[in-house]
Parts: sequence; structure tokens; C-alpha cells
Amino acid sequence: MAIEVGTKAPDFALRNQHGETVRLSDFRGEKNVVLLFYPFAFTGVCTGELCALRDELPKFVNDDVQLLAVSNDAPFSLRVFAEQEGLTYPLLSDFWPHGNVSRDYGVFDEEKGCAVRGTFIIDKEGVVRWTVVNGLPDARDLGEYAEALAAL
Repeated sequence: MAIEVGTKAPDFALRNQHGETVRLSDFRGEKNVVLLFYPFAFTGVCTGELCALRDELPKFVNDDVQLLAVSNDAPFSLRVFAEQEGLTYPLLSDFWPHGNVSRDYGVFDEEKGCAVRGTFIIDKEGVVRWTVVNGLPDARDLGEYAEALAAL
């Protein structure tokens, strides 16, 4: 069960595609965060979603908002994926301990060994203000993210 709106978002420290550590708390008091969990790099629906975000990036990475995308892939594969698709925003690796952050947010599928498509909009105080969870094959609607951000 995914964490609910009104809940304090669990902090985490994950490595991005460049090996740098990114913490959710790095953005507290500074930016709202769109935290997006996706199953795997290099797959059709995930690539489509992440490239759609790339194409609309100013809505999701700006002075007020930071996009963080999390999968259970290793950082090395995330780097190749980011380079191949021209993704410049942080792709975070929840590889080891495998899926710990995905579990903290209630979006880890134990049977499949990966995160499902969970999205959490977290305000500047670190509180979850909006969430949606889709199954593995179901792409998300970016318009919904933009509406939720505008409501903050």
C-alpha cells in the first residue's frame, strides 16, 4: 500500500546516474519534488514516460520543482539509459539494498522484484500532497502532475 497524502515523505539517500548521492531532504525548504518510481530502464512504457518528461522538463525541473526518477536498476545502467535517451534530470538507483526506498513508499512489487509506477508530489516541507500508483503496464498522465503542482 502506497503512502498516503498528508504523510511525511520518507527521506532517502540514493545514487544518481553519475554516482552522486541525492537525498530527498536536500530539497526541503527549497523545492517541491515530483518523485517518480518506474519499473526498469530500457523498457517501452518507462522509456516513453521518461522521454515525455524530458520533452516537458521546464514544468518539472525549475526554480520551484525538482523531478527525481527512481528505479531498481544499477547506477551504471541508468547512466547509459540517460545518455541514450538524453535524460538530464536525476535517475536514482534503488538497486541495493534492493528496493528499500520503493518499499518505504509502498510501491515495490515483491513478486516482480521492481517498483510499480508510483508518483508522489512532495511539498517544500516534505509532506506528500498528491499521489498516483499505476500498474506495471499502465503509463501515467503528465497533465495530472502539472495540475497537482499548480495546486501547491
